[in-house]
Amino acid sequence: MRYVRFIGNEAAVFGSLLADGRIQPLDKAPYLGGQPVGEPVDASTVRLVAPCEPSKIVAIGKNYYDHIQEFDAAVPESPIIFFKPPTAINDPEAVIHLPSTDISSRIDYEGELALVIARTASRVKAEDAAQYIQGYTILNDVTARDVQKSDGQWARAKGMDGFAPIGPLVTDEIDPYHVGLRTRLNGKVVQESSTELLIWNIGQLIEFITATITLLPGDIVSTGTPAGVGPMVDGDVVEIEIDGIGVLRNVAAAG
Repeated sequence: MRYVRFIGNEAAVFGSLLADGRIQPLDKAPYLGGQPVGEPVDASTVRLVAPCEPSKIVAIGKNYYDHIQEFDAAVPESPIIFFKPPTAINDPEAVIHLPSTDISSRIDYEGELALVIARTASRVKAEDAAQYIQGYTILNDVTARDVQKSDGQWARAKGMDGFAPIGPLVTDEIDPYHVGLRTRLNGKVVQESSTELLIWNIGQLIEFITATITLLPGDIVSTGTPAGVGPMVDGDVVEIEIDGIGVLRNVAAAG
């Protein structure tokens, strides 16, 4: 299944993508048991928004060796997790509003594979993780790098409003353990990697997180970013592409 969330009749609606390119509206989110309702709509006539409504985003830091090396950091003994609040969620094709320079003078892009939780997950074993996953999407873990450094922890630097663009769709039709990821800044490839290079894979992450934190339907887990992160400035176009999912595109803008 491949699904999106779009603006229909002035409200956000979930919908499954049909083979002919149309969208079949659903009465609620797929992870809440959404069923078809109404007539299919032409995908080209609607605006896509973030394809989930999570209670929380659980993100992973330092999960690619090359990303750790570019910051000359130590490899952690276990996954590093942090949270991005729901207010950080941003839409495909939407503007990433850069904070004023008195707050931060360096805002970075970070392309990541993310997953959507299908049902309540607590104390899940790695080998059972797939049973709890609705599908996979793309997340830009936007980060105020100087704030991250000065604060000594990551909540403010990664949790600012609009700092989690997600989309454009969610799919269960990829192999998340073997998928390519690339990020382009103004058309130039700046990140290129594969989930084969994750230090902790998806099953291991789900087991680690749910050992102590319950994940709810619609929650997001973002798996970490490879090397090549860098700053965005006013007018920059960031495109994160993951094979089998598509392209998450956003424009950075001052103010």
